Amino acid sequence: MNDTTICAVGNVATQPVYRDLATGPSARFRLAVTTRYFDREKSVWTDGHTSFFTVWANRQLAVNVAASLSVGDPVVVQGRLKVRTEVREGQPNWSSADIDAVSIGHDLARGTSAFRRANRQETAASPPRPEPNWETPEGDSTPETASSGSSGPEHSDQHRAEPLVVT
Repeated sequence: MNDTTICAVGNVATQPVYRDLATGPSARFRLAVTTRYFDREKSVWTDGHTSFFTVWANRQLAVNVAASLSVGDPVVVQGRLKVRTEVREGQPNWSSADIDAVSIGHDLARGTSAFRRANRQETAASPPRPEPNWETPEGDSTPETASSGSSGPEHSDQHRAEPLVVT
């Protein structure tokens, strides 16, 4: 699929609007992205042009956007760019740049955030997955033994590749 994927860093410009639709939850808000440049003559950082995008979020992302974002929050938005152009009655063409969001998060370069996992309903068809063993055997940091969970000699050669001989 040929989509234009972008990552935009900016501030939430409008309060997110949440709707429960027939297709599932949906939320939208306006994102203000302002370029900044260093003015060498004045030796100060200066704001440049501001671009506005309408960010659309669906399903669980929409629920989390409504619960987490407020006007002025610095965010990073990743998604598909869609530019719409319409002709309105007697008015010249009207254009809108929308982002169909895949991922949205607070910009941690400009502040802190506390993550809370959303409560999801577990379905009966999918049993909970076991937690992986993240511990590395003491004194060993090789990927072979760390992933196998054993530091014994019987596993140390198991994943080693044979040397390549070119004749």
